[in-house]
Amino acid sequence: MARSNRPVSRRQAWWLLATALAASLPLAPQVPLWLSLAAGAAFIWRAALTWRQWRLPPRWLLVLLVIAGTAGVFLQYRTILGRTPGVALLLVFLALKLLELRAARDAVATALLCYFLVLGQFLFTQTIPTALLACLTVLITTATLLAASDDRPQPGQQIRRAGLMLAQALPFMLLLFVLFPRVQGPLWGIPQDRFSAVSGLSDTMAPGSIAQLSQSDAIAFRVQFKGEVPPQSQLYWRGPVMPSFDGRSWRVAQTLGAYSEVPYAGIGAAVDYEVTLEPHGKFWLFALELPATLPPESALTSDYQPIARQAVRSRMRYTQRAWPDAIAGQNEAPSILRSALALPKDGNPRMRAISASWRAQHGDDGAAILAEAENLFNRQLLIYTLNPPLLGADMVDEFLFDTKRGFCEHFAAAFVFALRAAGVPARVVAGYQGGEINPVDGYLVVRQYDAHAWAEVWIAGRGWVRLDPTAISAPSRINSNLAAAVPAGEGLPFLARGDLAWLKELRHRLDAVTNGWNQWVLGYNPQRQRDLLASLGMNEPDWRSMTAVLSVLCGAVMLGLTGWILRNRLRVDPALAAWRRFTARLAKRGIAWQPWEGPLAFGERAARQAPAHARSIREIAELYARLRYGPAPQTPDLAHLKLKINAFKP
Repeated sequence: MARSNRPVSRRQAWWLLATALAASLPLAPQVPLWLSLAAGAAFIWRAALTWRQWRLPPRWLLVLLVIAGTAGVFLQYRTILGRTPGVALLLVFLALKLLELRAARDAVATALLCYFLVLGQFLFTQTIPTALLACLTVLITTATLLAASDDRPQPGQQIRRAGLMLAQALPFMLLLFVLFPRVQGPLWGIPQDRFSAVSGLSDTMAPGSIAQLSQSDAIAFRVQFKGEVPPQSQLYWRGPVMPSFDGRSWRVAQTLGAYSEVPYAGIGAAVDYEVTLEPHGKFWLFALELPATLPPESALTSDYQPIARQAVRSRMRYTQRAWPDAIAGQNEAPSILRSALALPKDGNPRMRAISASWRAQHGDDGAAILAEAENLFNRQLLIYTLNPPLLGADMVDEFLFDTKRGFCEHFAAAFVFALRAAGVPARVVAGYQGGEINPVDGYLVVRQYDAHAWAEVWIAGRGWVRLDPTAISAPSRINSNLAAAVPAGEGLPFLARGDLAWLKELRHRLDAVTNGWNQWVLGYNPQRQRDLLASLGMNEPDWRSMTAVLSVLCGAVMLGLTGWILRNRLRVDPALAAWRRFTARLAKRGIAWQPWEGPLAFGERAARQAPAHARSIREIAELYARLRYGPAPQTPDLAHLKLKINAFKP
């Protein structure tokens, strides 16, 4: 019988079941509950078949189950193409493949299917725990492949053999990772699922929206400054600009790029930095106000909002330069100024009346009206809180004169409304403010709880001026952080708490490790590869030079591994080396030693086949067995064995 048609043994079935579980469990949160339960039922069924040695289900039943599973995936996702439907189908096929394990080739096919499912894990997440879990699964799957060809070694031995094979392949993997030409984006063309979950700022802002976002400690982006880090009060990360107001919500008016380069000039020293932006599913990029340069494949809207050409659905790294003292919009277009004055026809009568009095007193003097608005917010003694009360139709009036409690979106919305009602162009800018320096790697980490909203006011002769009304009532929010600004006792995100020093230290170290993984493994793109090769002396590498270097280094690794193997062969047990010489001499006479034969059993068989040398054969076999498996081998016995074998010439 051919080896590929050899029936699957009981031990091999257990190996395959363990591998299938290891490959499937990490994907359970990504697939529907019914599919996880169905796969679990198939695994239990396979375990019962192996334990009880029952017959496998008939093929017609498996065909029906395949059709049912494929139909279920199609009904769940309305397609069988894409990331999640494709992984779900692989899980269906794996679960059912276990129920038709008949021959060794079925075992190999199942193990290879598990390798594909390990790759499927990285379609959903590429974190360090995912990579470690995938390495463990690959180790188990490789051991299963070894067991598919020879299941006699114990599980520990199979794992060690698999680990040794993977360790030998590790240098080649590292060389290919560093030197193989990188491709921008993933190697596979799987379309994004339409409803992939993303987090971050929205293109609308209503009362409570940013306060809700500030309960999250997820990382929005990381920043590495080329020089000195600006003060906390200057770290305004500009995001979506919202000039449209419907009486309740503020909205982004446009996403089309108006400028391919910045339309204003900088004043003072520039700030250079690099941003590593987490995916958020929108088009906008975040830049320190005001951006002096634009990343590749991006543009600037007419309200100076940097946007990407495509939605940010994967981690993105770009370099930036900022002009903190830039003057923008001195000659602003009338259409933009009109949009920055638009208000609903009614609502908030108290604030409208106060704004009208400012207009009557100061006329077109926008700076004077701005000062009046600042004085109003200062007099109202407003409270900055993560738990603002619900507001009715006249939300500006209720916030300023009744509840006097709000988060940054309440402050920004009310301030812009007051200025517009007085005839001064103003708009809401959303983004992030501040961040925390990680002392381990020096990166500034900006989290979702750093989300913020502020006002931008147009003053004749000065252009657009940033004014943060939150800083009037809660300056500690701008100069320090969120925890320092909110009243004591309010719930804060876990990582925003400052009362656990050991937790902060642990968080910094974990963030630094994660950032290193993101920068040098997940973020090892063509540009980073070129930078690394340039630092190694390859200033302008092309595919020919990289192929030559890769070939030379892989050859060197092969020579090293070959030398290591030869060196280990020289360390073979001297008794075993002598025994191999003995069996080689008998093999020339047609008496071959099989690896599964013990020395005494082989000695008896060889003695029967060569009766003229039966006595010498039995003496050598008994002596070798005592040396090889006895409690305490003696040096004289080894010398005696070598003499016997040297004298043996059949």
